[in-house]
Amino acid sequence: MIRTPHGSTARRRVSVLTGTVTASALLVTGCGVLDSSDDSGASTPKKGDDITVGLLLPDHKTARWDQFDQPLITKRIADLTHGKGKVVARNAEASAGKQREQFAELLSKKVDAILVDAIDSKAVASQVQEAKDAGIPVIAYDRLAQGPIDAYISHDNELVGQVQGQALLKALVGKTSSSKVVLINGSPTDPNTADLKKGVRAELKGNIIMAASYDTRDWRPEIAQQNMKKAIAAVGLNNIDAVYSANDGMAGAVIETMKEAGVEHIPPVTGQDADLAAVQRIIAGEQYMTVYKPFRREAESAAEMAVTKVQGRSIEFDALTRDSVNSPTRKGIPAMLVPVVALTKDNIKETVIQDGVYTLDQICTPKYKAKCDALGLTS
Repeated sequence: MIRTPHGSTARRRVSVLTGTVTASALLVTGCGVLDSSDDSGASTPKKGDDITVGLLLPDHKTARWDQFDQPLITKRIADLTHGKGKVVARNAEASAGKQREQFAELLSKKVDAILVDAIDSKAVASQVQEAKDAGIPVIAYDRLAQGPIDAYISHDNELVGQVQGQALLKALVGKTSSSKVVLINGSPTDPNTADLKKGVRAELKGNIIMAASYDTRDWRPEIAQQNMKKAIAAVGLNNIDAVYSANDGMAGAVIETMKEAGVEHIPPVTGQDADLAAVQRIIAGEQYMTVYKPFRREAESAAEMAVTKVQGRSIEFDALTRDSVNSPTRKGIPAMLVPVVALTKDNIKETVIQDGVYTLDQICTPKYKAKCDALGLTS
């Protein structure tokens, strides 16, 4: 069995896909659950199609929230409710205080359910309790929130860290165990960060030297840049053999910082989220890899969770939440943990292009045309 966030054990195994396995295959079991089971013996719906779901997203700097998650969730809820359901979306712009205000706004609007990607998982607990008291279900989206949440959907974040660590070891194969890696971790208020750290350290420990490690407040690229400058001063630019960056936004900042410092050859750098800029950096040979987390399955399944919960469709809800995780405040939280894909220059076509996340034209702009041609990324 796999280990899931905060030491819990999942009820089913989640695997990582690598190489040329197609990510689109993952969508078969996760989407469309409701469409095939409207009259499958579920309990009488609490509400009809005229529902409102609140969506609280953390920031604009991670490209996926605005470009993929929000529109996918909005469309899926509309599809599932014959165009009657709507989404009230808010973005906290990396401010926990602003997210609290937005959560309070949704409570005052008496929305039917809330999907929250918490900036500070602990701080949001009191408002999750307020929602519970008001009969409003709360689903933690992508990050595990504290408090009496009704469900959680994300990825096995310890596994994500393991995938990133494995990628670094592959990139450093043949080099001695004296290789020095700098770790640029995520935000300390995000529970995913602890799981990512655990995963990557489990892979790297005993194989390389973890020369420096920094947490990055609110996942801000500008903080990552400051931390990378500290790492360069402490370790030495030419002594850094690889950089573990927890996500793509920070990876971009790390790479630019090394360029500005005058690095001759950028060492392997990891990432997460498969941002378009990151995919292009991978093509250009600047970023080694990113972790592609199929946005569609996560977003559409979250929408299905919200609709089934509000409408009292317990059979469909249980089918969507076959995993289980623990938080510091609740045990046995129903969950869906979506598999992940290690994306490198070798499987771009079979992942983000095949899944329709980006087109060849979007990726292979004139700046990257020659590199794309060399990798066989042509129409």
